[in-house]
Amino acid sequence: MLNLRILALMSALALSACMPAAGPQLGPDGKPIPVAYTITPKEAAAIPTRVIGQVATLRANVGAGPLTINPQLNAAAVAHARDMSAQNRAWHFGSDGSSPLDRVQRQGFMGHLVGENISETYENEIATLNAWMQERDTRDIIMDPSATQLGIGWYQEPGGKIWWVLLTGR
Repeated sequence: MLNLRILALMSALALSACMPAAGPQLGPDGKPIPVAYTITPKEAAAIPTRVIGQVATLRANVGAGPLTINPQLNAAAVAHARDMSAQNRAWHFGSDGSSPLDRVQRQGFMGHLVGENISETYENEIATLNAWMQERDTRDIIMDPSATQLGIGWYQEPGGKIWWVLLTGR
């Protein structure tokens, strides 16, 4: 009897090894459902450096100068990311009716605002930057040769959704 149990267990293990590996879960459109990227404190500290490095590489490929991180643009980006989450929509107007220009001025930015990119996603900053580079309007904000400064901000909801904001100025 014990031999039969061992034989049955061994057979089940052998058959389970033949099962195909589970692939990514697919959504209704047939594409893989993204796995939420979690922004840990360590990741949060590294994000600005990664973004500025990637943007510098992209801009260098077309002869544009690198950008520097601007604390006022960062603050405006963070505030707007949180506000978009509260509104549950990615758009360029704040819940108080503010424009991107209003928000950067509110943070003390005295330069010229070049533009604002926004995103609602579960992906990291590099995937988001890549998506922005695929669209002409958002790519132009990143690649504008007159831009000299950058601000990056995000807000991650408890469910994992991330609201991204990138601002460029000079």
